[in-house]
Amino acid sequence: MSAGEDLAIAERAIAIRREIHRYPELGFEEERTAAIVERELDAIGVQHRRVAKTGVVGIVSGALPGKVAGLRADMDALPLTERSGEPFSSEVPGKMHACGHDAHTAMLLAAARVLQRERETLHGTTVLLFQPAEEGPGGALPMIEAGAMDDPKIDAVAMLHVDPRLETGTIGFIAGACNAAADEFRVTIEGRGGHGAAPHLSVDAIPCAAATVLALQNIAAREIDPLKTVVVTIGTIEGGYRNNIIADRVHLTGTFRSQDQAVRDGLEARARRIVDGVAAAYGAKATLEVIYGYPAVINDAGLAGTFRAFMLAHTKIPVESPAPTMGGEDFAYFAQRAPGLLIRLGIRSEAAGSIHPGHSPEFRVDEAALDFGIETLVAFARGAGAGDVRGGN
Repeated sequence: MSAGEDLAIAERAIAIRREIHRYPELGFEEERTAAIVERELDAIGVQHRRVAKTGVVGIVSGALPGKVAGLRADMDALPLTERSGEPFSSEVPGKMHACGHDAHTAMLLAAARVLQRERETLHGTTVLLFQPAEEGPGGALPMIEAGAMDDPKIDAVAMLHVDPRLETGTIGFIAGACNAAADEFRVTIEGRGGHGAAPHLSVDAIPCAAATVLALQNIAAREIDPLKTVVVTIGTIEGGYRNNIIADRVHLTGTFRSQDQAVRDGLEARARRIVDGVAAAYGAKATLEVIYGYPAVINDAGLAGTFRAFMLAHTKIPVESPAPTMGGEDFAYFAQRAPGLLIRLGIRSEAAGSIHPGHSPEFRVDEAALDFGIETLVAFARGAGAGDVRGGN
């Protein structure tokens, strides 16, 4: 393509990103966003279908034989009120694209435009996976269950996620675990209420809850190999009535984060032993409920190695090796069913104000990064379709 065409595609991506940003939608509510995706795919002649309520699957068929590459972009927003100061800020109170999913969707649409225009020189097939509900309750599994990876069967799949840790103009990825399993837990501690002036006649649930919070930290501090990664976070504590009443019940909620499956498998039993033991020591009763969420994202080693080599050979984009994070990402399910690669796109720019972490109401995206993201997605589709980018250890 000419430089003018490249510029037009990048400008179109920015316009689409801003359109989506103004009207954010939460998980499985993305009707407006999905309609924008369908509108843009119709405009360039890409076949598509709806799956999993608001998910969209598009197909770009290359003229040359080859493999099937999958490219995934998430579409949903977060329940936040925006304070970024952008002129195109959210017009929906209490909802905001604070994690870059609007940019992910716009970049994948732009990549589709490039691939469709260049399909005469494109090997294989590219499956475009526009996914709902990454932030919850999870749209990857419903898309997979609807056949999104099987018609046609995807040989290698990648996603791009903006990352304010990396400077604009760079990308980064590593082999192995790059995101954590994200599980939720809830603890209810039951004592016996009474008057604050006569604590000896009651069983106070509040000090029991306090001891439980501290004791649970021993899982990470003393029970897990320090070379493994694990996080035990208590996010909420709720209990009590007023200053002179002994609380009979306290509720705690929190999250377990882990990257090693063996560690993850043992967390519930460890927590249950601690919760029950502390409650017994205080003369109270306790219940623990664990709600299992997304597994860890494991980047295929072969895919990471061959794509790094492909990028160095065919582009001028610097490829870094950022540290893993303990954030959750349901791309993990795609990567369990085909060799997968989570690629981070640098967006850090002091000048653009793109310095805030994801899930912050002040989050911004340096839109200069979108062009690099589009080039990266196109490169993966080309490399994987031709068989130069492939999975396997």
